[in-house]
Amino acid sequence: MRTHYCGLIDEALIDQTITLCGWVDGRRDHGGVVFLDLRDHEGIVQVVVDPDTEAAFATAVEVGYEFCLRVKGRVRARVSFNDKMKTGRVEVLASEVEVLNAARDLPFALHENPNEDMRLTYRYLDLRRPEMQRMMRTRIRLVQALRRRLDAAGFQDIETPILTKATPEGARDYLVPSRVHEGEFYALPQSPQLFKQILMMAGFDRYYQIARCFRDEDLRADRQPEFTQLDMEFAFVEEADVQDYVENLIREVFDEVVEAQLEAPFPRMTWHEAMRRFGSDKPDLRIALELVDVAEAVKHVEFKVFAGPANDPNGRVVALRVPGGAELSRKQIDELAAHAAKHGAKGLAWMKVDNAQGGLEGVSSPVAKFLDEKALSGILEATQAADGDLLLFGAGPWGTVSEFMGALRLKVGKDRGLVENSWKPLWVTDFPMFEHDTEAGRFVALHHPFTAPKADDVAMLKADPHNAVSRGYDMVLNGAEIGGGSIRIHRPDMQSAVFELLGIGEQEAEAKFGFLLKALKLGAPPHGGIAFGIDRIAALMAGTESIRDVIAFPKTTSAQDLMTAAPSPVSVAQLDELHVQVAPSASDD
Repeated sequence: MRTHYCGLIDEALIDQTITLCGWVDGRRDHGGVVFLDLRDHEGIVQVVVDPDTEAAFATAVEVGYEFCLRVKGRVRARVSFNDKMKTGRVEVLASEVEVLNAARDLPFALHENPNEDMRLTYRYLDLRRPEMQRMMRTRIRLVQALRRRLDAAGFQDIETPILTKATPEGARDYLVPSRVHEGEFYALPQSPQLFKQILMMAGFDRYYQIARCFRDEDLRADRQPEFTQLDMEFAFVEEADVQDYVENLIREVFDEVVEAQLEAPFPRMTWHEAMRRFGSDKPDLRIALELVDVAEAVKHVEFKVFAGPANDPNGRVVALRVPGGAELSRKQIDELAAHAAKHGAKGLAWMKVDNAQGGLEGVSSPVAKFLDEKALSGILEATQAADGDLLLFGAGPWGTVSEFMGALRLKVGKDRGLVENSWKPLWVTDFPMFEHDTEAGRFVALHHPFTAPKADDVAMLKADPHNAVSRGYDMVLNGAEIGGGSIRIHRPDMQSAVFELLGIGEQEAEAKFGFLLKALKLGAPPHGGIAFGIDRIAALMAGTESIRDVIAFPKTTSAQDLMTAAPSPVSVAQLDELHVQVAPSASDD
C-alpha cells in the first residue's frame, strides 16, 4: 500500500512520486491550501494538498486529527526549512488522498498527558504517541543486541515450560487448573530457575532464554504480574566467570543501544557494606550522601532512644548529613519524617548545625537537651558536619534503621537535586544465605533455596546459619537491581541441608523438589547463572521510572488489563469442565 515511510523522506527523493500511509498528526488551512502532517512509526512529513487537485483537496478538507490516510504525491523541496524535523527540508505535494479509516470522538489527543487509567484503557492510542514509540523501540533494540551477542558466544536459546509445578520460590504462584487431572493444578513459572539448572545437568553448558515469568504479588512501578527476563546459566563456573562475561555484555549493549559508556570494571561491594553505607542492597551511587554510624558517640547518654540501640548488638544509630539542609523548614522536616515512617521509622530526630565550633549552643535540635558536649562532639566529628548542614538520625533495630534511612537518603538526594546525571553500575556480593522470619519462626532464603553457601560444608552451615554467606550476586545500576544470580548448589546433601534449614521437611522436599534432588545425584556439574530484568533495563535506557512505559500491554497496580477488562468472570460450564467452584467471599451476602 505504500512505497516509503513518512519519517524517512529526504532530499534524495525530490521529484519522485511516492505513496505514504499514516495518521494525521495535524492539519492547517493556509490561503486555500491544506497542510497535513502525516505520521507513521518512522516520523512525520508535511503533505501539501492544492485546490487544483479537486478530489484530493475535497478529501483533505474533511479529514481530522488521527484519521488514517493513504497519500500519493511528488516529493519537492520546502520553501521554508524546518530543521527540527528529520524530514524538514522536503514535503509531499499530494495528487491523491484516501481516507483508510476515520477517527471520531478521540478520548484524548496524543500530545496530551492523560491519566494512566485512560492510557491503559486506550493503549493502542497511547502506543501511537512518538514518545511511547521511542521507548518501545528502545526495548526492541535492547533485546536484539542481547540476542546477537549471546548467539555469537555459543549460548543456546532453549525454551522451558510455561505450565509447570508449583514450588515455593518466594512469591505466590499463578495456578492453572487441569481439566484432565481433576483437582490438580499447574503453576505458571516465577522463573525458569530449576529448568535451567536441569539443562546444565543435561550437558548443554551455556543456556539463555528471553523468558516470560509470572508472580502473584503486590505491584509497584517496577513490578508486573507477568514480566520478561534474560535468563542465563553456565556450567563449570565460579562467580568471577559469570560476572566478568555478563558485565562485558551489559557494557557493550548499553553502548550500542543508548551510546552510554559504563565504567570498567564495575565496582564491587559486599551486601553488608552496601547496607551500612547506603541502607540498601541496591544503592544509587549517583547520590554521594552516606549513612554514618554514631552509636559510639551516644552509648553513654541517658536518652534511651539513642542509648538503647547503641548498646544493643542488634541495634543501630546512624546519621545522614544533608549539606546546606539547615535551611529546611520544620514543615519540610516533618515531611521527611513522614516518609521515613512509611518505611518503618517510629520517629525522626534531627539537628541543624548553626555553628559547628559552638558546642551545644551552636546547634538547633529537639534532642540537643538530651546530649552532652562529648556526644555532640563525637557526632559532628563522625559526620564531618559543617555550618548550615542538617543531620537526620535513625535509631532502632539494625535492619529497620537501615531500611528507613536508606529510603530517606534517596528522597533527600532527589529533593535536593543531588542525583548526578550519570550511569553508576555496581556489583553487590556476599549476601546473607538466610533471613529470619520472626513471625513464622523460621529462616527464609534471601535469594532462593538453590543458592550455594560460601562454606561448602554441611556441618558448618548447620552450625551457624545466622551468619552464613551465600554465593549470590546482584548487578545494580542507578539504584535499580537489573540482574541477580548465584552459584547454585550442585550436591544433593547440601541442597537437602538448605531445605531443612528453611523448614522444608524431607517429605515436602521430595514432593516438591524430588526431580531436582534425583538429578543432583546423577553427576550434576557445578553451575551458576544470572537473570536480568528486561523491563527494568529497558526503562532505564528509555529514561522512564515505570516499567509500564516499556511493556506493550501492562497491567495496573491492581493487576488488571483495562483494555481487555481482564481478569473477568467465566461461565459456570467452563468452571465445571475444570472441576472448579468459585466460593463467595466473606463480604458477599
